[in-house]
Amino acid sequence: MKSSNELRTMLRSIDHKSYPAYKSLSGAYQFGNYALVIDHVQGDPFASPSSVHLEIPWKLSGFSEEMRDQECKRIALQDHLTRLFSAQTERFSFQAKGSGKSGLISISRCGQEVLERSACEISRDTITVRFHVGFPAFGRTIDAGGLEKILFDFLPKAAEKSFFAKNLDRKALQAAVWLAEDQTKLRRQMKEKNVVAFVANGSILPRKSGVSDQPMKDSIPFVSPKSMEQSFILPHHGEIHGMAVPAGITLIVGGGYHGKSTLLSALQMGVYDHIAGDGREFVLADETAVKLRAEEGRSIRNTDISLFINDLPNGKDTKNFSTPDASGSTSQAANVIEGMESGTGLFLIDEDTSATNFMVRDELMQRVVADSEEPITPFISRVRDLYEKLEISSILVAGSSGSYFHVADTVIQMKEYVPYDITERAKAIAAEFPPFTASVRPFALPSFQRHPLPDKVLTGSDRTKVKVMGQESILVNKSLTDLRAVEQLTDSEQLSGLAALLLEAAERAMDGKKTLIQVVDLLEKEMDEKGLLALLAPGRPGNLARPRRQEIFACLNRCRNLKFR
Repeated sequence: MKSSNELRTMLRSIDHKSYPAYKSLSGAYQFGNYALVIDHVQGDPFASPSSVHLEIPWKLSGFSEEMRDQECKRIALQDHLTRLFSAQTERFSFQAKGSGKSGLISISRCGQEVLERSACEISRDTITVRFHVGFPAFGRTIDAGGLEKILFDFLPKAAEKSFFAKNLDRKALQAAVWLAEDQTKLRRQMKEKNVVAFVANGSILPRKSGVSDQPMKDSIPFVSPKSMEQSFILPHHGEIHGMAVPAGITLIVGGGYHGKSTLLSALQMGVYDHIAGDGREFVLADETAVKLRAEEGRSIRNTDISLFINDLPNGKDTKNFSTPDASGSTSQAANVIEGMESGTGLFLIDEDTSATNFMVRDELMQRVVADSEEPITPFISRVRDLYEKLEISSILVAGSSGSYFHVADTVIQMKEYVPYDITERAKAIAAEFPPFTASVRPFALPSFQRHPLPDKVLTGSDRTKVKVMGQESILVNKSLTDLRAVEQLTDSEQLSGLAALLLEAAERAMDGKKTLIQVVDLLEKEMDEKGLLALLAPGRPGNLARPRRQEIFACLNRCRNLKFR
């Protein structure tokens, strides 16, 4: 490894030369208590900025082992350090002037959720921090003085205030790690008590706006109905009280604009830990929960949807169903089956984003269109079996159909953002109305024996091109995977992670012999053992956040360039 003085000498020797001379700087340099590594140099000042990382020896960082002795603590510490470095680099970004992206210093921008990211990884011996720097230039001429200021002035200051314990706010650091430990402990206690979702008293559920995930100011704090209130003892927070949603079938009802969908939205993001001050720190749901919805136009490949769809008039095989352009009902049926395949323990459903004919058929429609002429077995006829036979709970928001009162175990009414347990009253009133009845085929577990094979579009190019379009879709070469309806994706870097996982699966795991479940198992094992670093190969996106198992399945199932045997 070269010294920082050697880097300074090399840098000054290429001052005012043409921009490609910057490439001679690639390599590792020792800067006192950390190493600076220049991984990739951009081709010109207008191209994507250069990739750089720091390696800080764990022993020199000054953090105690207690800060990372659990997986949840390690991830929380990585997240906290990333946020600190991001705040520091914002102070210095673009202070070195020039053309194009000259002077840019950027690292992952973290949202309200705590995610495992490639931006900061803590191994046994090292803290590795990956970020980007726009190497300065005047036109296309090297500005060595500008880069020298970044590497020898700005970055050392940012690193000292971000990755060395003696310079950090110890209370804030400890609070971030302790919060993660409390959230993990609460999830474990929820499982022990057969609780699938929990909303702490005092939580702030509404968000600032449709484009901001910040908590809304002056919103009504959540207060649990007394009949549903439970308490848990957490190692640092102490005793906490809130609404515990039991396993089974839960119905959320209420008038429009009273908070039904707001509660469900908070629960669907409750699969992630949240940072302090978010208002939803202790709004938790089963980590495997899947938000279901209709998704017209999506691609479905070789999926057994016969649990819900049978005897289609066009003679299509619903035990091995494929279509490039699904309807609302077939797409929602496939989403249920794929959720089961991913190992979910909880479905979250909003009537507003569901296919009506998939959810229920009223009595009048049954009289007009006989059951024998209807290929759809509605979700209401399967929701009880899903729980009793497969231990998959459901939380449903309903605004117009009362049929689910008959099958619900728990009924919550939202009124002016306040929840009320109306189970007994709802059941008593529902008893005055006939329950939903229809001839239903016997429950049969769908087949998950699908063996994926990638198309040449994913594997046949030496120069793979990957593009991530925000939180909407990923483009690998010419293969577009639409993920707009996968609502629990919360960060564009998760889509970058999915793109890398799709390529990894296509190149190394999919052979036509392994099932889709086995392929995802291998991908998760690789991330567990090698970290996200294993996915940072040439041609793949650089800033990654780890997606959940459920989103990996969602991505692979929506990739139109996969075939199944």
